[in-house]
Amino acid sequence: MYAQVKHTVHLLLDPADGHTIWDRIINTIIVGLILLNTLAVIFETVDSIYLPNKALFNDFEIFSVSFFSIEYISRVWSCTAKKKYTHPIAGRLKYIVSAGAIIDLLAILPFYLPLLKIYDLRFLRILRLLRFFRFFKLGRYLNASKVIGSVFKSKKEELVLSFVITMFLIIVASSVMYYAEHDAQPDKFSSIPETMWWSVATLTTVGYGDEYPITGLGKFLTACISILGIGMFALPAGILASGFSDEFRKLKAIKIPARIVAVNCSEAYVQIIIKNKCY
Repeated sequence: MYAQVKHTVHLLLDPADGHTIWDRIINTIIVGLILLNTLAVIFETVDSIYLPNKALFNDFEIFSVSFFSIEYISRVWSCTAKKKYTHPIAGRLKYIVSAGAIIDLLAILPFYLPLLKIYDLRFLRILRLLRFFRFFKLGRYLNASKVIGSVFKSKKEELVLSFVITMFLIIVASSVMYYAEHDAQPDKFSSIPETMWWSVATLTTVGYGDEYPITGLGKFLTACISILGIGMFALPAGILASGFSDEFRKLKAIKIPARIVAVNCSEAYVQIIIKNKCY
């Protein structure tokens, strides 16, 4: 009875293993509560909304923390129903240090540890939104997460290389701009690390605010760096596009043989029926 209840709780809280309407309902409630908490954190910064409804916000915070605490305890208790956490002690410890469990704990920890509130860790609850892919059992969400993970895994070397190239461009751009503009604008281009902000803003083509070149050499270098910035974003974008194309091609290759097998099975089934009728 005990094991059955634990297994049921595990299925209700983990839709990847559960396949009933109840686990879908419970996880929909959890997702809805996460969204409401995110909105509450946002609207708490609006005095015209928060101050007149401070008691309501506090009551909702207490309710949310209570709900998430029960959820966390239930997950830790029922995690041993899963194969990789079967050991009653080691299994639970392994689950507690997993990424999902750590996020769960950080979401409720600020409420129980008032001293940590000076760092305003409530925003960590927003990280629970990353668990949408666990809660939603719709195939397109799960397939999308698997495809994205496969793309980054298959293209990790190319992406790392593009990151290294980006860092190299930022360092080179900061260095040349420092030497080109430091004498003319020592307050704005005071050092290479300070100039890195300008380099990042220019390479990402978002503009550079109050920091801009005034020398001829600086303007020429800025034009070259801006053009390089376009290519900097095109490189990882092309890598990811290639990765998605490869993954979708693999998915199609898997689906087509499956359909052929299904058709062949249907034809064989029809032939058997015909033979039986002949006899």
